Amino acid sequence: MKQEQSLKILLWLVAIGFFMQTLDATIVNTALPAMAASLGESPLRMQSVVVAYSLTMAMLIPASGWIADRLGTRRVYIGAIVLFVVGSVLCALSHSLTQLVASRVVQGLGGALLLPVGRLAVLKTVPRERFLQAMSFVAIPGLIGPLIGPTLGGWLVEVASWHWIFLINVPVGLAGCVATLRYMPGPPSMAVTRFDLAGYLMLAFGMVALSLALDGLSGLGLRQAGVLVLMIFGLASLAAYWLHALRRPDPLFSPQLFTVPTLRIGLLGNLFSRLGSSCMPFLIPLLLQVTMGYSPLQAGMMMLPVALASMSMKRLTTPLIMRFGYRQVLVVNTLLVGLGMASFALASPDQPLWLRIIQLAAFGAVNSLQFTAMNTITLKDLDHGMASSGNSLLSMVQMLAMGMGVAAAGAVLAAFTAYFERGGPTQTLSAFQATFACMGLITIASAAIFWQLSPADRAVTAAREAPDLSD
Repeated sequence: MKQEQSLKILLWLVAIGFFMQTLDATIVNTALPAMAASLGESPLRMQSVVVAYSLTMAMLIPASGWIADRLGTRRVYIGAIVLFVVGSVLCALSHSLTQLVASRVVQGLGGALLLPVGRLAVLKTVPRERFLQAMSFVAIPGLIGPLIGPTLGGWLVEVASWHWIFLINVPVGLAGCVATLRYMPGPPSMAVTRFDLAGYLMLAFGMVALSLALDGLSGLGLRQAGVLVLMIFGLASLAAYWLHALRRPDPLFSPQLFTVPTLRIGLLGNLFSRLGSSCMPFLIPLLLQVTMGYSPLQAGMMMLPVALASMSMKRLTTPLIMRFGYRQVLVVNTLLVGLGMASFALASPDQPLWLRIIQLAAFGAVNSLQFTAMNTITLKDLDHGMASSGNSLLSMVQMLAMGMGVAAAGAVLAAFTAYFERGGPTQTLSAFQATFACMGLITIASAAIFWQLSPADRAVTAAREAPDLSD
């Protein structure tokens, strides 16, 4: 009985960690204009706050499993919570955009370890026959975080200040540390294979360089020559990692993974599809507040239709894939996601509220179907030996695409803002409209990647499918 109670508390502990991670990825978006005003920055140049968090998580994910095995899951999980809380406090104390971005990096270091290490603790503790049920329970708060994040962020900005979107993590984190010490099993650190440090550094540098090159077009103020140099160094570093992995017996991500066609297509589709769609939680609250006069709370509440439609769509995903197959669903749905994004190019202050709600809900529904379908096709054909590595690679690509998508959207928005000469709200609205159209086209272009799937790929046996890893 006592063991069962400890197991339930462990699941709650990991679930809350997942909730903190997903909440903080979305709660910031509606507060960006308030942060910009407080820090003396333009709200259109605040994408670095989002990019820093996502990129840091993408960098650390490949090393998370090795760190947990080397130091022990309980020790690493406590360290993750402490880093997350310290980063949150530093964010609240920031007096400049540079300080805030640096603090988000610290917060991202903790956030990157919360879910994978928590999942590993559940894997080592829960009986195998109950693992799927346990992970389904842990995943529920991950869906609730994005649901309440934008609205909670807007409410805190209005009733207190933007600093409280970070300070609310402190009591939750302290309680999490106490609960971890008491209820999470603390197996000793174990002998692990030698970590591929050289490969990790090449991969991490490549991701950072490419993301900074995109962000440098707007947020960092780099000139074209600096952006070009960063991009070349980033591509060269990724190419060097690939060559390194080909000759190393135990690389971070084995090139053997890419012999699986569905994983190869799924990863590329994830990357390029998310480059477009991941910018929407960043762009929509900015559009509503900067050009249409919405308050932070109102802008946050307008994201509720997206989240509710996203959760409602989960029931229909498997029947649709079983009926039409992955290729047809993903090609058609990718086009719908891109068109849904491009439809925001028609947004204006005169647009009826009911029409805007329908527009947001429709985007949330097709975006949810997109994430679930492309995540499942990526992992479904991996054997047991490749599953863990493939899952980590998918998680890394998701976070990388999220950061690069926001950076790309910021760069495009900055370019159109300059083109329209910042002439006032009308010109700013035109810059947003053009940005939505461009980012929608990027997503539409990624449909060609999913066309390479075999028409025979279907969700024939839903019980054997990979767990839902959608956002």
